[in-house]
Formats: sequence, C-alpha cells, structure tokens
Amino acid sequence: MEWVFESLKGVTGVVSGYSGGSKETAHYDIVSTGTTGHAESVEVTYDPAQVSFQQLLEVYFLVAHDPTQLNRQGPDDGTQYRSAIFYATDDQKREAQAYIAQLTQQKVFSAPIVTQVVPLVAFYPAEAYHQHFAAKNPYYPYILFNDKPKLVHLQQQFPTLVKTQS
Repeated sequence: MEWVFESLKGVTGVVSGYSGGSKETAHYDIVSTGTTGHAESVEVTYDPAQVSFQQLLEVYFLVAHDPTQLNRQGPDDGTQYRSAIFYATDDQKREAQAYIAQLTQQKVFSAPIVTQVVPLVAFYPAEAYHQHFAAKNPYYPYILFNDKPKLVHLQQQFPTLVKTQS
C-alpha cells in the first residue's frame, strides 16, 4: 500500500507502521502474530491543495487493497491485515463513512465492505527495513505478484493523480 500512495501527486510522505495496539507491541515480530490489536498501516501526509482526502479514499478502496476481505489482504492472513481507516478528525470519519455507504449503495463490490473506520489513537512507524520496501525491492517476488499490479491499476484508473517519473 505504501508504494501506491507514494506514487500520488500531492503526497509528501508515506510511513509504514502499526496502528490499533500499544507502543510496547509495535514491532513486526510481535505484530505478525496477530495478537497485538495492531493493523499494519501507513501514515499518509499530503497537500490538500494537490490531492483531496476523498481522492485518497478512492485510491485506498479502488486500488490499494480489497475492502471486502476480512482479516486478510491477498496472501496475508490475520487480524493485522484487516481493512481499516484510522481517522484523525471527525471530518475524515464522516467522509470515510459516507464513501463506504456510496460504494455499498452503488454495489461497486460483489461482497460487503468490511473496512473499519476507527479513531487514530497512535501510529508507530515500522522498522527501517519496512520503509519504502517495494520501491527498494521492485523485483522481490511478493512485490511483483502483489504490489506491482496495483501500480498498473493506479495508472489506468487514476492517471491524473500519478506523479510523473523523473
């Protein structure tokens, strides 16, 4: 998911990390057990003059992951892979809930959306080796099969939002 958001115009920072659990358990070896309450997550910093929260929601739901998978994403299984939006403001909460309702009403997905919309209590950055992992390891098999297709989809579905290559 980090690679997708890093590719967007107006996104000034993306940090891989953990939300939903305590600081003491915010370490990959513990989070990966699925017993900490954490979800693997990304913190996205953006310029709202260039990309809106609504556009970030659209990319999240339509490109970055599957919001109908309960406690899993692709080959990854466990509560740490749940679909969740950790909102920082009441406006973000309302916008996220309204967008989920819109997608549901329009029957965009064949299965129910299971994305949780919960308050952000804390975000804990993941270990350094997790940061920009896909960009640093573009030929890693997991990246080739699970993440690279998302970038292709992003370019096809939201071409005006994608940063130009330099």
